[in-house]
Amino acid sequence: MVLYLYILGAILFRILPHPWNATPLGAMFLFSGATFRSKRNSLLVPLVALLLSDYAVDQLIYHGAYHWFSPFTWAGFLLVGMLGWTLRGKFNWLSIAGMSVAGSSLFFLITNFGVWVGWSMYPRSTTGLAECYLAGLPFYRNALLGDLIWSAIMFGSYYWLTQRKPVAADTH
Repeated sequence: MVLYLYILGAILFRILPHPWNATPLGAMFLFSGATFRSKRNSLLVPLVALLLSDYAVDQLIYHGAYHWFSPFTWAGFLLVGMLGWTLRGKFNWLSIAGMSVAGSSLFFLITNFGVWVGWSMYPRSTTGLAECYLAGLPFYRNALLGDLIWSAIMFGSYYWLTQRKPVAADTH
Protein backbone atom coordinates (compact mmCIF):
# COMPACT_ATOMS: atom_id res chain seq x y z
CA MET A 1 0.00 0.00 0.00
CA VAL A 2 2.85 2.39 0.84
CA LEU A 3 4.26 2.03 -2.68
CA TYR A 4 0.99 3.29 -4.15
CA LEU A 5 1.22 6.38 -1.92
CA TYR A 6 4.58 7.18 -3.52
CA ILE A 7 2.93 7.03 -6.95
CA LEU A 8 0.08 9.25 -5.79
CA GLY A 9 2.49 11.72 -4.21
CA ALA A 10 4.61 11.90 -7.37
CA ILE A 11 1.54 12.61 -9.48
CA LEU A 12 0.32 15.29 -7.09
CA PHE A 13 3.73 16.99 -7.07
CA ARG A 14 3.66 16.90 -10.87
CA ILE A 15 0.55 19.08 -10.89
CA LEU A 16 1.99 21.65 -8.47
CA PRO A 17 4.09 24.49 -9.95
CA HIS A 18 7.65 23.39 -10.70
CA PRO A 19 10.54 24.19 -13.04
CA TRP A 20 10.18 22.57 -16.47
CA ASN A 21 10.96 18.84 -16.33
CA ALA A 22 11.85 18.87 -12.62
CA THR A 23 8.99 16.56 -11.67
CA PRO A 24 9.16 13.34 -9.68
CA LEU A 25 8.01 11.24 -12.67
CA GLY A 26 11.39 9.79 -13.65
CA ALA A 27 12.14 8.98 -10.02
CA MET A 28 8.65 7.48 -9.69
CA PHE A 29 9.31 5.01 -12.50
CA LEU A 30 12.81 4.18 -11.24
CA PHE A 31 11.50 3.70 -7.70
CA SER A 32 8.55 1.58 -8.86
CA GLY A 33 10.82 -0.63 -10.95
CA ALA A 34 13.06 -1.15 -7.94
CA THR A 35 10.40 -1.72 -5.27
CA PHE A 36 7.24 -3.31 -6.69
CA ARG A 37 7.25 -7.10 -6.34
CA SER A 38 5.69 -7.64 -9.75
CA LYS A 39 7.71 -6.34 -12.69
CA ARG A 40 4.45 -5.99 -14.63
CA ASN A 41 2.89 -3.82 -11.91
CA SER A 42 6.12 -1.85 -11.48
CA LEU A 43 5.51 -0.50 -14.98
CA LEU A 44 1.73 -0.66 -15.25
CA VAL A 45 0.82 1.21 -12.04
CA PRO A 46 2.99 4.29 -12.69
CA LEU A 47 2.06 4.24 -16.40
CA VAL A 48 -1.66 4.37 -15.63
CA ALA A 49 -1.00 7.15 -13.11
CA LEU A 50 1.03 9.00 -15.75
CA LEU A 51 -1.68 8.64 -18.40
CA LEU A 52 -4.37 9.88 -16.01
CA SER A 53 -2.22 12.78 -14.89
CA ASP A 54 -1.35 13.63 -18.52
CA TYR A 55 -5.05 14.03 -19.15
CA ALA A 56 -5.53 16.06 -15.93
CA VAL A 57 -2.58 18.35 -16.72
CA ASP A 58 -3.90 18.89 -20.24
CA GLN A 59 -7.37 19.75 -18.97
CA LEU A 60 -6.60 21.63 -15.76
CA ILE A 61 -3.46 23.53 -16.65
CA TYR A 62 -3.66 23.90 -20.41
CA HIS A 63 -7.48 23.87 -20.65
CA GLY A 64 -7.38 21.21 -23.36
CA ALA A 65 -5.19 23.32 -25.63
CA TYR A 66 -1.94 21.43 -25.15
CA HIS A 67 -1.64 17.80 -26.17
CA TRP A 68 1.59 16.22 -25.06
CA PHE A 69 0.31 12.67 -25.02
CA SER A 70 3.42 11.18 -26.51
CA PRO A 71 4.31 7.53 -26.98
CA PHE A 72 7.95 8.65 -26.85
CA THR A 73 7.42 10.08 -23.37
CA TRP A 74 5.66 6.95 -22.21
CA ALA A 75 8.31 4.68 -23.73
CA GLY A 76 11.06 6.74 -22.09
CA PHE A 77 9.46 6.43 -18.68
CA LEU A 78 8.84 2.69 -19.13
CA LEU A 79 12.52 2.19 -19.93
CA VAL A 80 13.42 4.14 -16.78
CA GLY A 81 11.17 1.73 -14.86
CA MET A 82 13.06 -1.17 -16.38
CA LEU A 83 16.32 0.41 -15.24
CA GLY A 84 14.80 0.29 -11.76
CA TRP A 85 14.73 -3.50 -12.06
CA THR A 86 18.53 -3.48 -11.82
CA LEU A 87 18.26 -1.91 -8.35
CA ARG A 88 16.07 -4.67 -6.89
CA GLY A 89 17.51 -5.91 -3.64
CA LYS A 90 20.68 -3.85 -3.88
CA PHE A 91 19.90 -0.32 -2.85
CA ASN A 92 22.93 1.84 -2.32
CA TRP A 93 23.35 5.54 -2.97
CA LEU A 94 25.85 5.07 -5.78
CA SER A 95 23.69 2.66 -7.78
CA ILE A 96 20.56 4.76 -7.23
CA ALA A 97 22.34 7.93 -8.36
CA GLY A 98 23.86 6.09 -11.34
CA MET A 99 20.52 4.68 -12.47
CA SER A 100 18.89 8.07 -11.93
CA VAL A 101 21.45 9.71 -14.23
CA ALA A 102 21.11 6.86 -16.74
CA GLY A 103 17.32 7.18 -16.65
CA SER A 104 17.40 10.95 -17.14
CA SER A 105 19.80 10.55 -20.05
CA LEU A 106 17.81 7.77 -21.69
CA PHE A 107 14.59 9.72 -21.30
CA PHE A 108 16.23 12.82 -22.81
CA LEU A 109 17.50 10.88 -25.82
CA ILE A 110 14.16 9.18 -26.49
CA THR A 111 11.87 12.17 -25.97
CA ASN A 112 14.00 14.63 -27.92
CA PHE A 113 14.14 12.13 -30.76
CA GLY A 114 10.34 12.08 -30.53
CA VAL A 115 10.22 15.87 -30.77
CA TRP A 116 12.46 15.76 -33.83
CA VAL A 117 10.34 13.04 -35.48
CA GLY A 118 6.92 14.36 -34.47
CA TRP A 119 7.21 18.10 -34.88
CA SER A 120 8.36 20.20 -37.80
CA MET A 121 10.52 22.49 -35.66
CA TYR A 122 13.79 20.99 -36.90
CA PRO A 123 14.96 19.86 -40.33
CA ARG A 124 14.91 16.11 -41.00
CA SER A 125 18.66 15.80 -41.03
CA THR A 126 21.45 14.94 -38.62
CA THR A 127 21.98 18.68 -38.17
CA GLY A 128 18.30 19.09 -37.30
CA LEU A 129 18.50 16.24 -34.81
CA ALA A 130 21.61 17.77 -33.24
CA GLU A 131 19.81 21.14 -33.00
CA CYS A 132 16.88 19.44 -31.32
CA TYR A 133 19.13 17.81 -28.72
CA LEU A 134 21.02 21.05 -28.17
CA ALA A 135 17.79 22.99 -27.64
CA GLY A 136 16.68 20.37 -25.11
CA LEU A 137 19.74 20.67 -22.86
CA PRO A 138 18.12 23.11 -20.38
CA PHE A 139 15.23 20.67 -19.98
CA TYR A 140 17.70 17.81 -19.55
CA ARG A 141 19.52 19.71 -16.81
CA ASN A 142 16.25 20.26 -14.93
CA ALA A 143 15.19 16.64 -15.40
CA LEU A 144 18.57 15.39 -14.23
CA LEU A 145 18.51 17.53 -11.09
CA GLY A 146 14.86 16.74 -10.44
CA ASP A 147 15.40 13.00 -10.90
CA LEU A 148 18.39 12.98 -8.56
CA ILE A 149 16.57 14.97 -5.87
CA TRP A 150 13.30 13.05 -6.14
CA SER A 151 15.12 9.70 -6.24
CA ALA A 152 16.96 10.66 -3.05
CA ILE A 153 13.65 11.61 -1.43
CA MET A 154 11.79 8.47 -2.55
CA PHE A 155 14.50 5.90 -1.96
CA GLY A 156 15.73 7.62 1.21
CA SER A 157 12.32 7.85 2.81
CA TYR A 158 11.47 4.30 1.75
CA TYR A 159 14.69 3.03 3.30
CA TRP A 160 13.95 4.98 6.46
CA LEU A 161 10.39 3.61 6.63
CA THR A 162 11.35 0.00 5.98
CA GLN A 163 14.66 -0.25 7.86
CA ARG A 164 13.98 1.66 11.06
CA LYS A 165 13.90 -0.38 14.21
CA PRO A 166 11.35 0.18 16.95
CA VAL A 167 12.88 2.03 19.88
CA ALA A 168 12.35 0.41 23.26
CA ALA A 169 10.73 2.67 25.81
CA ASP A 170 13.09 3.92 28.49
CA THR A 171 11.72 2.63 31.83
CA HIS A 172 14.13 4.48 34.11
